[in-house]
Amino acid sequence: MRLLLADPPAYTPRYDHALAAALARAGADVTLLTSRFRYGAVPAPAGYRFDDGLYPLSARLRAPRLRLAVKALEHPFALSRLGRARADVTHLQWLSAPEVDAWLLASRAPLVFTAHDLLPRRTAHRTRTWRRLFSRVERVITHSENGRRTLADFGVAEERLRVIPHPVFRSEPPRRDDGRTALALGVIRPYKGLADAVAAVGRVDGARLLVAGDPRMPLERLRETAGDRGEWRLGYLSQAELEQALGEATVALFPYRAELDQSGALLQALGAGVPAIVYDVGGLGEIVGAFGAGAVVPAGDEEALADALRRLLDDAHALAQARAGAMRARDELTWERAAAAHLALYRELT
Repeated sequence: MRLLLADPPAYTPRYDHALAAALARAGADVTLLTSRFRYGAVPAPAGYRFDDGLYPLSARLRAPRLRLAVKALEHPFALSRLGRARADVTHLQWLSAPEVDAWLLASRAPLVFTAHDLLPRRTAHRTRTWRRLFSRVERVITHSENGRRTLADFGVAEERLRVIPHPVFRSEPPRRDDGRTALALGVIRPYKGLADAVAAVGRVDGARLLVAGDPRMPLERLRETAGDRGEWRLGYLSQAELEQALGEATVALFPYRAELDQSGALLQALGAGVPAIVYDVGGLGEIVGAFGAGAVVPAGDEEALADALRRLLDDAHALAQARAGAMRARDELTWERAAAAHLALYRELT
């Protein structure tokens, strides 16, 4: 089976490469088509073809306004490449310009779309745009039952929806945690709830917060509030730096707002055997609760977040159980299982 995986804006290179490699190991003929990732190195192709030539000019520009202007001019050509690709199935991970794609997106092959964020934050209010987009694809994948219900309520036909859980990103970092470290991992945006993590750590005696990620918001006040309880490793982390942070973490905190379905950072933590405390939003609570891989608390409840952190840091038995749950998650949520589920879906369309 010839598969075209496409991530035009290059939002999730680690996910894209891991899925492409797993599908190739399962026997598929895979091409990953994307654009140049501007923030760091990406994994080397393993058994599949890799083409990051979408948006060849804008991807190399640094000035944001100029980059967006040039990208707008390149976008019709990117859509043309997608539409003309010779494949049995074209699987889109993200869309660069939903407002345009709702009208112009087309493909010779059946289209599959993974709704990683269900309705992306920037364009979620454009409900007619997204209904039109969903009508243009044969299947929509979500990472959780919550995501499936949300899109079904939004109007996507049940027969078009499939749930394929997000696999973990497995790693084996050397364990160096001090038993009191809470990790806030990933790109730092307002919806990640870092202020709640700072507040929760401040309520737990002896706890410290390790913040590891690239900031996309001001942090001065949060750093002042955290004081000497916080350590800040800011910027786009290399794989070695990521694993170092995971190795130092006792637990990971994900006090997210309800703006996404699943978190790649959460799957990185569980993949390293690090238990997580999450707000019950999107599909985060589903995965942590299903495997007993930490704690699930009501969304926005800082006190409950602090209580869960205190319990895991102060109760060795509870922490051991949560770590065992994280290990179960990483043993079951594999890329091989995800690839098999994807291939079964693709076969429905060919």
